[in-house]
This record gives sequence, structure tokens and C-alpha cells, in this order.
Amino acid sequence: MNKLAVIYHSGHGHTEHIARQVVAGAITVGDTEAQLLRAEDLARSPDALLDYDGYIFGSPTYLGGVSGVFKTFMDATGRLWRTQQLKGRLAAGFTVSSLPAGDKQSTLNSMITFSMQHGMLWVGNPILPEQHAGVPYEEAANRLGSWSGLMAQAGHSAAADSFAPGDIKTARMFGRNFAESLERLGAAVAA
Repeated sequence: MNKLAVIYHSGHGHTEHIARQVVAGAITVGDTEAQLLRAEDLARSPDALLDYDGYIFGSPTYLGGVSGVFKTFMDATGRLWRTQQLKGRLAAGFTVSSLPAGDKQSTLNSMITFSMQHGMLWVGNPILPEQHAGVPYEEAANRLGSWSGLMAQAGHSAAADSFAPGDIKTARMFGRNFAESLERLGAAVAA
């Protein structure tokens, strides 16, 4: 059984909604167990990360970066970094902001750097933007065109579950791709 932690902070419920979609996609893959973990809880007990084979990080984009709560979680892993206890595990990330760009790339870059410093292996977003194949923009997978991680857009002050159908589809595909990557890595290590 591959154990996946989807670690997130959600200020208004939007990031949590996408996290739940990522989990829904991940658990469609054979031997994958996926669990939602709040960043603020892990900041108090970062050793809990050792129970998982892979991590998908999720944070809203606030002022061009991860939220303060998510950064506190990242900082709390310092002892694990010094001993490189997360080395070789898979990682990926997603973010939500109210604008199509919203400087989400900066947030993903922060997550990538965090993962690289821990010696993790980053899994990007290989989903081709479907609007180029004629799918309507709002329904298209990877409509925001991100390769380094999952990006989603929630309108400012919109309900927590108010996303374009394409963003929901992308989140599920993203979770599934990560779980398949985790499965392939596990099979390679076993061989």
C-alpha cells in the first residue's frame, strides 16, 4: 500500500476543496491510501511525515507565495532536513488564487525548492491543456497551463466549491498521475 499525504492550508475553503479533489483522483489508483492533513497540525508534529511515501502540498497564493500557515509548516521540518529523512520520497504541489495568474508560479517554486532541499523527487503536471483540442476553456483540463504543479482559480469571495469544471477535472487527474508515479517508484524500488 502506497501512503500519500495531501498537506494543505486553506484560508477560505478553496484550497481544501481542491485538496479533496486531488485525493479523489489519487485513490482511484490500486494500492493508494491518501489522507488529508492540515499544515497547521503538521507544524506541531512534523515527524508524522515519516509515515508517508509521498506528499502533495497545497497552499493558497497570498502576496506571491505560500500562506504564512503553510510556511510555518515548512519551517517546522528543519530537523527532518538536517537528517535528510524525507530524501527520495515523491512530492508535488498545487495552489489556488483568485486571478488566472495571481503569481501562483512563485508559490509552486517555493514548494519545489522546499522539496529539493529535503532531497525529494518532484512530480510536475503533465496534463496537456485541453482548450487546444477544442474543449471549452472553462471545461478544459490544465486550462491555466501549468507544468510545475496544479494551479486552480477561485473567484474572489466565491463559495469554497466555486471552480471551473476544468479545474476540478485537473485536480483529479493530477492526484491520479501522482499516485501512478508513486506506484511506479514503489515497483522500481521493489525490483
